[in-house]
Amino acid sequence: MRCVIARFPFDLTKSGVLESMKGVKPEPVTGESVIIGRRHYPVKQVGEVVTRQDRRDFSAGEVVRAMTLLGFTCRAVPEIAPPSALSPLQQASAMLGTPMTV
Repeated sequence: MRCVIARFPFDLTKSGVLESMKGVKPEPVTGESVIIGRRHYPVKQVGEVVTRQDRRDFSAGEVVRAMTLLGFTCRAVPEIAPPSALSPLQQASAMLGTPMTV
């Protein structure tokens, strides 16, 4: 499949991407990711390995679009739960309920 990443055309195939990523250790995922084989890779790492370009030269969206068209599963940034306003002691008390007054 022909795609453009960072204004450069690339002829990418699913088997070619699998071969390029073989033996590459995944970096910790902090943003968007691509599942290749059974591993989750950061999108920018995959783009860098496949295109041999610096990560600053392309956007994550360009790589996600190309990987999705090739049939790979891409995941968005995981949502972070908002910090709780209650302390652990307050949370435990709330779960147990308030004491009854007689």
